[in-house]
Amino acid sequence: MAANPPLEFNGLTERVDGLPADWYFDPAQYRCELEKIWFRNWIYVGRSSAVAAPRSYQSIAIGDQHVLLVRDETGILRAFHNTCRHRGAALCREPAGQLRSGAIVCPYHAWVYSLQGELLRTSSKTQPHGFDKHDFHLYRIGVVEWSGFVFVALTGAPPFARSFDLPLDRLDSWGLGNLVVGHVLTKTIECNWKIFWENYNECLHCPGVHPQLSQLVPIFGRALLEERDDPKWREHLGDDDPKYKGGLRAGAVTWSLDGQASAAQFPGLSEADRKAAHIYMTGLPSMFIVGHVDYVRVVRLLPLGAERTELRVEYLFAPETLADARFDLANIVDFTNLVMSEDAQVCELNQQGLRALPHVRGVVMPEEYVVKQLHDWIKAELQRA
Repeated sequence: MAANPPLEFNGLTERVDGLPADWYFDPAQYRCELEKIWFRNWIYVGRSSAVAAPRSYQSIAIGDQHVLLVRDETGILRAFHNTCRHRGAALCREPAGQLRSGAIVCPYHAWVYSLQGELLRTSSKTQPHGFDKHDFHLYRIGVVEWSGFVFVALTGAPPFARSFDLPLDRLDSWGLGNLVVGHVLTKTIECNWKIFWENYNECLHCPGVHPQLSQLVPIFGRALLEERDDPKWREHLGDDDPKYKGGLRAGAVTWSLDGQASAAQFPGLSEADRKAAHIYMTGLPSMFIVGHVDYVRVVRLLPLGAERTELRVEYLFAPETLADARFDLANIVDFTNLVMSEDAQVCELNQQGLRALPHVRGVVMPEEYVVKQLHDWIKAELQRA
């Protein structure tokens, strides 16, 4: 039986050019990416708990498309374009709320729809010849609820399970569906959405941008994400030091100000997951989930324009954790909010320099092999039929 091939260096060994600079600010390119990426993939919009009650609704914008989520009286969640079929008025003006009755009523001309999207009646005194209410149901949008998360897809999305870089059951030990939101950070970042993802996918910036994080995760302080990102990784093959192997500094167990858990640790985690201390699961283009030993961090991106992006960070905890008077929420959120704010600032710095006339495109360095994977995914999506 043949032996397994030796593990290799992760990094790039040949020069790779970055994406064209104008892809980060050109309005026509932004529109193309909305239509071919954001409108054709599963987009994370929020937790199921935000629309848990019958007749509750939530509205959200994905680019220039406005989505309406409605929970009907049987518990089924549906998604529609937030558009009346009469003359296109928005049906719900508030970001969230509770419908007064089991119907959606257009605030402009009072057309009435069921929570299943069927047109029940118009406000006209008579109906014209050839008009049939069955032809004017609300425009439906695909919706999936998974582990307490809600995703929508405007058109032609691939199977939901293919939306993530890990199997859907990878974070089952965290009991995602039972967790509740304990804190939310929302920021508007003055940068293109791709810049945030590029930053997320490399750690060359970590020593200079994230000094506290680099102390907590020593390998980040070496500007590396993983052990084999170092071309000389074999020289430290027998060394268990976190600065070579990854994981947290000695004595730390989670991402927090002091590295200590501020809540009871999830009981079902494997020793490998506890040692890793952060398990990332990414669902392009809109979100990633991080499983820590005592909480889960969910980061959502939404495009607001060619050079503007909304960042939303949700912190999920077990209900009993939030009910515990001894729980120190600030120990967790103050640390991670700092890291996310540092990322936001450097992403804006990246955006500011892109319009230099001679700057046609950048270059992807060896440690940025995941950035190349991101670029390859973006180009493939733009070419997908």
